[in-house]
Amino acid sequence: MKMFRGGRPLKRWRYIGAYSADLMLCAGDARIGPLRQRFWALATPDGRIREKTALFGSGGVRLTGPELAIDARQVRVRVRVDEEPGVETLSPHGRSYIWTSKQAGVRVSGLVELDGVPLQIEARGVVDDSAGYHARHTVWSWSAGGGTTVDGRAVGWNLVTGVHDDPEASERSLWVDGDVSQLPPVEFARDLSAIKGSDLDLRFTEWSSREDNTNELLLKSKYRQPFGVFTGTLADGVELREGYGVMESHDVHW
Repeated sequence: MKMFRGGRPLKRWRYIGAYSADLMLCAGDARIGPLRQRFWALATPDGRIREKTALFGSGGVRLTGPELAIDARQVRVRVRVDEEPGVETLSPHGRSYIWTSKQAGVRVSGLVELDGVPLQIEARGVVDDSAGYHARHTVWSWSAGGGTTVDGRAVGWNLVTGVHDDPEASERSLWVDGDVSQLPPVEFARDLSAIKGSDLDLRFTEWSSREDNTNELLLKSKYRQPFGVFTGTLADGVELREGYGVMESHDVHW
């Protein structure tokens, strides 16, 4: 994809998240035109969050295909994602278009060293590859995560409003034991405490949140992504026994 189209810069990013009862982490590599940002965050059930965002340099983050590495003073991560074919969605946006590929409920395994203590991680995760010529003002709410159902099946979900949310051709997806299906439209609570749809009723309890409020000449961004625990139902007959993941709200002029 070209760096600019119709006067709009290309935005593209790769985001990997891993979510479990013991810890949750994410890392991303995002670009707006020629500008680049890398970030990582690690949350624990006690409400603590460790994070770093770098506008220049690597920020200690390395994303190489399915492998994620983080090198920081108190946090070291070496994990691998068992990637699967993603759910791809192409949507009009403003005067141009946007694209995404989502995977959720995929297995993430490896080693995390936290404050000098090594921890083996086995988690469910998400991979978000996105690119496009988004409109100058873009607003969305998003959630992704994974866990198990009450009858023991592996599950993952990806839910959104604001982008790629056409009633019939959206990125809203549910994975159950690897089989994927599309979900109907949903609505997010303003405080990100719940998501509701025709057969979907999720409640969210927050551990901690990664946040950013930027107010610059060309970039204004109000962003919040809490990590936490989900309970409830994802679809008819798909009820969570345990669920872990993120919520997100983003209001950006870019």
